[in-house]
Amino acid sequence: MQAKYPVKVQAIHSKGRMDRFYVFIPLPLAAAIGLEGGQELQWSLRDRDTLWVRRVESQISPSDDTKTKKRKTKQKK
Repeated sequence: MQAKYPVKVQAIHSKGRMDRFYVFIPLPLAAAIGLEGGQELQWSLRDRDTLWVRRVESQISPSDDTKTKKRKTKQKK
């Protein structure tokens, strides 16, 4: 059985700025795909009713990789 997470698009109207739209990703869905804050996603229009989203960067950011290397270095000493 597939879980479904209905969401509403939030419109932000600010004086002097273009309108913006936000779509929030429910926490259970974000956890299921391993999504973390700051990750870059890319939307693609499949057809008028279907949007695809994909992760642009790898799951390990350069800062995470640096931390891992530092930990390994400390363990060797």
